[in-house]
This record gives sequence, C-alpha cells and structure tokens, in this order.
Amino acid sequence: MTTLLSLSNVCVSFDQRLVLDHVSLELNRGQITTLIGPNGAGKSTLVKVILGLLRADSGNITKATKLRIGYVPQKINLDESFPLTVERFLKLARHYSKQDLSRVIRQLGIDGLLTRQIVRLSGGELQRVLLARALLGKPQLLVLDEPVQGVDISGQIELYQLIADIAQQINCGVLLVSHDLHLVMAGTDHVICLNHHVCCHGEPESVAQHPEFARLFAHNERQQLAVYTHHHVCDEQDHQHHASTEENS
Repeated sequence: MTTLLSLSNVCVSFDQRLVLDHVSLELNRGQITTLIGPNGAGKSTLVKVILGLLRADSGNITKATKLRIGYVPQKINLDESFPLTVERFLKLARHYSKQDLSRVIRQLGIDGLLTRQIVRLSGGELQRVLLARALLGKPQLLVLDEPVQGVDISGQIELYQLIADIAQQINCGVLLVSHDLHLVMAGTDHVICLNHHVCCHGEPESVAQHPEFARLFAHNERQQLAVYTHHHVCDEQDHQHHASTEENS
C-alpha cells in the first residue's frame, strides 16, 4: 500500500490552547479513511494542515512527491444574485482538458445540471458538482469535508457509494471528514477518532467498540448509529441497499 501523506506528532495551538495534540496518521492510496469526532475536536484544523493551508507548530508532515490533492468543501459561499452556472463553475478550474471535463461530467452524472445556477442547486446536486470540480485536477488524494451536509438519507447513501466507486476507479486515497456517524462506518476502510488527539483508530468494527468512542458519543446517539451495508448480489435483478442499527457500538 502506497502512503500518500503522513503526519507524525503534529501539534497546533491557538492562543495557547492545544487544538492538535501529537496527532499521527497515514493516508494511503486505495484506502478510504474516515475522520470522526465531536464538534470542536480539531477536525477542520487537521484538514487545513493536510491541505497545506496551516503550518503546524511542531511535528513532521511527509507527502508523496508532487502529491495532487483534491478538496471538496462543505459548501461555497456565493451571493444568491451572482450569476454562475455549473458549467462556468467547472470551467474555472485550472489545468484540465475538454476530455477531462467530459469524463467527470459523465462520472458524476451532472449532464443535466450544466446550465443551472450554482446557488439554485440542492445539497446533493452541489456536492456532486464540487466533487466534479475536485476530480478535474486528477487527485491522488481526495479530501471531503462533511460531504453530506444538507443531503437527505437516500442522497447520503448514494453519495457515499459514488465516492467509493470513484476512489476505486481512479485508485486514489480518500479522507472523509464527518461528525455525523450515520451511515459512515460501514463505507470506510479505516476510522480515526479525533478529540484534539487520536483517541482510537482502526477498522470500523474495532473503533465502534472502543471505550474512547463510547465515551465521546452518547449512548443514545450510538444506539441510533445506522450502519450502511451495500449488498452486491450476483442476480442482476437484486441490487439492494440496507440500513441496519449497529447494536454493539
């Protein structure tokens, strides 16, 4: 497995308050890593460090040579009166070809959105467009910050599956950031639980049973944790999505 980016004992402080406390992690090609944690746990700060937008106070950050990172923010802030179509928004990206543009439009299924105004898109439609924009840079590492904000449950399932399919198609690494545990755990390879430091990490099943995970997420919230299981059945007529309650988390 190829390591794309690694952090070793990274610390970041604001006003003498330690926000990231000796955080270490690895992001690998072909692996979906989900970063979870409560609000205020330092997730956004960690993303800024990974993107190179914020310098760590201490620790080491190692990136693969000429690493290309695609970033999908939670949302974009635009004046509702600003005239910007989806097609124009995509074409504002740098260093892409017409073939690249046609490819990502097909991958994301956004052909019918090209003439729509960005500010008029639904949450799910906007996330697809933002993902398309990120893919135009042919990323080796894809960072998605709360990608299902404002998306209904069925849209979340569809979006998570789309992310997994694209990651497999282009063989990139994925860092998926979330504070909402619903549906996330079963769609990831590796989970990192952050609360200023790495509380626990590993496969979803082991993290879900870790005492630190139980302490951070209240019992009633954990009972409601929906684990999405994607069953691929060989029968062409049977392709089902099931949501079940994780009772042992």
